[in-house]
Amino acid sequence: MKRSPKLSLSLLTFAGAAVGAAPALAADLAVTVEVPRLTVAEYHKPYVSIWIENPADATAAGTLAVWYDAGSKEDKGVKWLKDMRQWWRKAGRTMTFPADGVSGATRAPGPQKLVFSGAKGPLKDLKPGQYNLVVEAAREVGGQEAVRVPFAWGKPGKLATAKGMAELGAVTVAVK
Repeated sequence: MKRSPKLSLSLLTFAGAAVGAAPALAADLAVTVEVPRLTVAEYHKPYVSIWIENPADATAAGTLAVWYDAGSKEDKGVKWLKDMRQWWRKAGRTMTFPADGVSGATRAPGPQKLVFSGAKGPLKDLKPGQYNLVVEAAREVGGQEAVRVPFAWGKPGKLATAKGMAELGAVTVAVK
């Protein structure tokens, strides 16, 4: 069957437009979370949840990471995930742990650098627009804190930063 030149040109134009749109969908999210070194009598590494929130209605668009005591016997660390109250109410209670690609061990004090791929996980279906990256921390014999960092998903932008008061230090977000 012969194709008309107009049809072939239309198919090429459509294919070119689809390829041109791909970089916006293939963006990565670079995140740095500072876990502060606290001088307290009894220090425990914090449980941390990192998720994306729709700023209009504060619903969770997807969980990126959850750091908890995943290595404990009988996975007893799951019991304390609900101490990260905001995340737990919006997304955590519906999840099964350990969650592949999301769960991880608690982290030591210092800057924790993460990169989330826009090609997979919760970011692959995220529509371009304004969102908040939310990092929530809860620590045994300590406090609980959440930090929100507004960012624009869909095109590279400048670095966005917010800072916690006690349980979290600086949180930075960059769309790359």
